[in-house]
Amino acid sequence: MEKTYKIDVDCANCANKMEEAARNTSGVKEATVNFMTLKMIVEFEEGADAGKVMQEVLKNCKKVEDDCEIFL
Repeated sequence: MEKTYKIDVDCANCANKMEEAARNTSGVKEATVNFMTLKMIVEFEEGADAGKVMQEVLKNCKKVEDDCEIFL
């Protein structure tokens, strides 16, 4: 399953940090962040609870870029 989320981030480097943090979150198969469109596309592992996984993604992204936001 794949979902797109609107994000708020200040710079392209921060977007790259968010993408890396999302990819390293359990339950995420693939993640792509587009700074120009301010969107994050997340492909979830089979059987993963998207809501719970995205809470973890947000937590992990806040660790690397504390003023970023993912609109869940």
